[in-house]
Amino acid sequence: MSAVDDGRARTRAGRAAPPASVSAGLGTRIRLGDAEPSPHAREVLDTVARIPPGKVMTYGDIAEFVGAGTGRTVGAVLARYAEDELPWHRVIRSTGEPNPANPAEALRRLIADATPLTPSGERVHLATARWDGTPAPAQPA
Repeated sequence: MSAVDDGRARTRAGRAAPPASVSAGLGTRIRLGDAEPSPHAREVLDTVARIPPGKVMTYGDIAEFVGAGTGRTVGAVLARYAEDELPWHRVIRSTGEPNPANPAEALRRLIADATPLTPSGERVHLATARWDGTPAPAQPA
């Protein structure tokens, strides 16, 4: 019986070595080209687009609001489909820390939005900045 060469490195015993693993973080930072977002991804993106200036939602808040997924799936949607026009910086960690992909830029944009921060200026003050998803009342003309 002859072994088929599958191109993988071999161990000393002649067995195929397991393939090298890929970091989950690297795996989530792919662009899908022209692939259309799924209905769930579209809901996540639409929710993020509606977060008003000065307000934030956590990754978990968005998952709860759309009624599906987890904070991690929300992060994956943003990594794959978010365009720069989307207010991605208004999606933060549950600790109040800014978006981990680009925290300095996220903080710069949060400050420009007049988002309430903690005294250290490194985190969002969640008690005052958290948005529950309800639209703001219309202002009288």
